[in-house]
Amino acid sequence: MAKKNKKKVDIYGIISRSVIVTIISLVFAVLIIPIFKDTNLGLELAGGFEVLYEVEGLNGEEVTPEMMSSTYNTMIKRIDILGVLEPEISIEGDNRIRVRLAGIEDEDEARSVLNTVASLSFRDKNDKLLMSSDVLNAGGASVQYQNGIPVVSLSIKDTKTFYNVTKEVSTRKDGENLIVIWLDFEEGVDRYANETTCNALGDSHCISAAYVNSAFSSDVVIQSPNFTKEEVTTLVELINSGSLPTKLNELQSTVVGASFGSDSLNKTVIAGLIGIALVMLFLILMYHFSGFVTSLSIILYSLLVFFTFWLIGGTLTLPGIAAIVLGIGMAIDANIISFERIKEELYNGKGLKSAFENGNKNSLSSILDANITTLIVAIILFIFSESSVKGFATMLIINILVTLLVMVVINKKLLKWFVNTEFFDTRVNSFIKINKKKINQESNNKTISYSKARPAILTILLILIVFGSCFMLKSGFNLGLEYKGGTSVDIKVNNNITQKEVNNYFEGKNYSLSKISKTKDGYSIVLDKELNKEESDTLVDGLKKDFKAEVEINVISNIVKKELTLNAIYAVLISLIGIIIYITIRYRFSYAISSIIALFHDIFFVFVIFSIFKFEISSIFIAAILTILGYSINGSIVAFDRLRENLKAIRGKVKSKEELNDVLNKSIHQIFKRSIFTSITTLLPVVSLIIFGTHEIFNFNIALLLGIIIGTYSSLLLATSLWYILNMKNLGKNLVSRQSWDNHEKEELKVKGVND
Repeated sequence: MAKKNKKKVDIYGIISRSVIVTIISLVFAVLIIPIFKDTNLGLELAGGFEVLYEVEGLNGEEVTPEMMSSTYNTMIKRIDILGVLEPEISIEGDNRIRVRLAGIEDEDEARSVLNTVASLSFRDKNDKLLMSSDVLNAGGASVQYQNGIPVVSLSIKDTKTFYNVTKEVSTRKDGENLIVIWLDFEEGVDRYANETTCNALGDSHCISAAYVNSAFSSDVVIQSPNFTKEEVTTLVELINSGSLPTKLNELQSTVVGASFGSDSLNKTVIAGLIGIALVMLFLILMYHFSGFVTSLSIILYSLLVFFTFWLIGGTLTLPGIAAIVLGIGMAIDANIISFERIKEELYNGKGLKSAFENGNKNSLSSILDANITTLIVAIILFIFSESSVKGFATMLIINILVTLLVMVVINKKLLKWFVNTEFFDTRVNSFIKINKKKINQESNNKTISYSKARPAILTILLILIVFGSCFMLKSGFNLGLEYKGGTSVDIKVNNNITQKEVNNYFEGKNYSLSKISKTKDGYSIVLDKELNKEESDTLVDGLKKDFKAEVEINVISNIVKKELTLNAIYAVLISLIGIIIYITIRYRFSYAISSIIALFHDIFFVFVIFSIFKFEISSIFIAAILTILGYSINGSIVAFDRLRENLKAIRGKVKSKEELNDVLNKSIHQIFKRSIFTSITTLLPVVSLIIFGTHEIFNFNIALLLGIIIGTYSSLLLATSLWYILNMKNLGKNLVSRQSWDNHEKEELKVKGVND
């Protein structure tokens, strides 16, 4: 009877805990909705206008940081006029300013307001013009201190005019002796009588007002006992912006229709949900109850990713959503590594509790190393990228950090909670899918001799490398707009417009087309010419009239393409250097070199396939390449971690080629299933995005698809083969690291609350 009652308690405990976890997960799922709706959406999701300006001096003067700062603050003031709720404005490099206005409806008004030169004027209390910025030295305002109080110092150029005006105003009575400084004063709209206060930090065009009691013939100061340092600094920048001899040259612009944004958002979200659902189903089928709990953890994972992104005020873009979906696939890897380790312990005859603890302990080092190397790539991508690619990098960084919290800590705590019920002690297969016939027989299974395929693999690779190199040199690449300059035009049509009709339309307007292709709901056209504002407006109006089309247009100059190309090269090279340093520190130099050569192999063949099939190479393609770097190095780290562990078991030394091959074959055999399962969980959301997602990130997802497949086999077979070749001369030497093998168990990496 006692045994029967114990069983009832176990069933009750497991059911109640399962219900609690499920209900909490459903609550988390519901919470994602308002956070997602309140997240700032990028241009491609909300529609809007983006423009990149180059700031130049009017008289050939060098643009200084002070001039850039003043121009920046002027633009912020101007954007307030447009009523954009979440504008983005950023300084890029020494003389670039990028403005993104998501949700803007009148692109012409936005461009007009932004392009207008800042106008500073001095007016009286009744808004009559007294002086213009001509009386000031260009950029002559500065922050000074009088008796410890911040004041604004004005450097006067036309002292005569300034003296005459201030003398006349100082003679006025009854509070009329007031000079008001305005930035971009608008006749008929702005009135001092309507202002409650003039404040440089506010939304008003009125930035300062001061009473004048005497005439001034030299430099003057604007002061107030209530001035703060921030207000004085901003006031100086605004005054300087209204007197600077600068102009704005438009280098790049993008206009996205609202329906384009809504359509892209819906397709990407649907594709993402399908991909996540497939990952959850796969986990449950492969790992039973453990897979079910991990699927619920994915919901918490998604909530924390969105919440963190919302908390930092990030702007969600198509690449950002792709990073979330991809991150979920990669996050599962942390659990697959642990699950496969647990199963190994079970096959060796351990009980569930012991197998669970040992499996998590043995997998932690591999998980941390894999995520840290990916984090290095993500940080470098963030530093060297711009626009939506930076958003992708931001989301990838958040994904990695949340993975370590949710999948490495919280999910394992949840599973341990269920293990401690003892309900699964006699139901191990229900907890984590195993083949009972393999228990205590795993060590007797014959290991596949992967090393026998090494000569054939390396020979085939050399042939393919030669072929691929020749093909790329001959055929080149289908470079996207960012890397060749020009204008891209995407049109969305609801009627049966043929490609020939579209082609004839552009040729009839004397446009030189470099590419035209059919999309799911329209056509994508690339023009060789960089259209100016008037040409863009004419083209958009014509397409709307003749085809009843929604239009998205993007213009990029030759200057931008050169900078993007250099940044992409720098990002890749610095990522590789960072990876080499980290792996050398954690392992040995031979491990790092093997990994890097394998990475070059992965990138090379992605480029070859893109060249063969003429897939477009754009800026987001570089984000895909760097993601592949992170993913591929992730796989190599897992392989090398297991290799290092097996070498530790024989004190880090092998005496013959046969023994070296045996260690290598055993290591690959042990991680083979994990590598395949991880690839599947990452491929599922990527394939979903390719099938159901929007065409704007189609090539991005194709690159990821290729990179995951190529990276999987290179991590398993190529990186390990290269390591074998490099260590052939080190037979009998230490092949792991300089540490005491007698105490290596004591030196096992432990993290409190995870495996300690």
